[in-house]
Amino acid sequence: MNVVKPLKSVDDLLQAGLVLPGDRAMLDEVAARYAIALTPAVTRLIDRDPDDPIARQFVPDAAELTVAPEERADPIGDHVHSPVEGIVHRYPDRVLLKAVHICPVYCRFCFRREMVGPQGLGTLDAAAMQKAFDYIAGHQEIWEVILTGGDPLVLSARRLRDIMEALSAIAHVKIVRFHTRIPVVDPEKIDAALIDALKASGKTVYVALHANHPRELTSEARAACARMVDAGIAMISQSVLLKGVNDDPDVLAELMKAFVEIRVKPYYLHHPDLAPGTGHFRLTIDEGQRIVAALRGRISGLCQPAYILDIPGGHGKAVISESVVRATGDGCYSVSDYRGGDHSYPPAG
Repeated sequence: MNVVKPLKSVDDLLQAGLVLPGDRAMLDEVAARYAIALTPAVTRLIDRDPDDPIARQFVPDAAELTVAPEERADPIGDHVHSPVEGIVHRYPDRVLLKAVHICPVYCRFCFRREMVGPQGLGTLDAAAMQKAFDYIAGHQEIWEVILTGGDPLVLSARRLRDIMEALSAIAHVKIVRFHTRIPVVDPEKIDAALIDALKASGKTVYVALHANHPRELTSEARAACARMVDAGIAMISQSVLLKGVNDDPDVLAELMKAFVEIRVKPYYLHHPDLAPGTGHFRLTIDEGQRIVAALRGRISGLCQPAYILDIPGGHGKAVISESVVRATGDGCYSVSDYRGGDHSYPPAG
């Protein structure tokens, strides 16, 4: 299919043949609550297969109408740690700056799905942005500012440059990080003007790329990443462990190796958050630990992400990879190798 425009409604999805007419009523219910958007780059990747891992991430599903008791609108507690609009200050040395709540695509598992989209929290106006910058400037402990949202790279190069110029004037901020899907879902947007806008004197810039399946790293996406890395912007990855998308050690291994090949350092593999209507994506922690443990020895240490859980309620992240070291008493330990064998440390005499 020659896709030339974004798909933003159930009608668009029906016309593209991505959903069935018989599901229209339920999907209208989903669309009334959660935003829909697929870029042409994403739509072209989708196989017409109900189990396609790309479709599963972006095409709405009636399962989103099922909300479990443990699910919550703000699963990681952003609001609890928001001293001013647009700022989340959960850890002492860093803040989130949520300048925009719009995305080029809307992931069906998004942990901020109640906040993003046309009906979400919107874009910070000039007064709110200034209050956010004033907060950052007034807290000397803030070493890193993480632009997220929404996807900050939906903003124009001019607006991104304005943000970076404001941050460049705050001496104690040394690191600026952008969380984005743009290089994968709209790679042509990563042009010279945007890349130049991300730079600021005295700041080190990182871009965290969100991708969950190796098929997302198309030749166009790889070229977009290369343009940023070649320009001196360091890149790291973040992925979400998703049932029916990447809950397979071989798929995860291929994804992580692909990141390293394109000079994107694997960083975080998130356990899915307790966002409303996302239970069909969640594995148990035990299942996730087994999958992540299977990566040990299968791929280089360069390719190993940290498997993490955002503790519900705003209590921060915890690394939840299965422990391979267990105390056995008398100052000794049992250490498991990647094949599942157990060994004493120090070795028995």
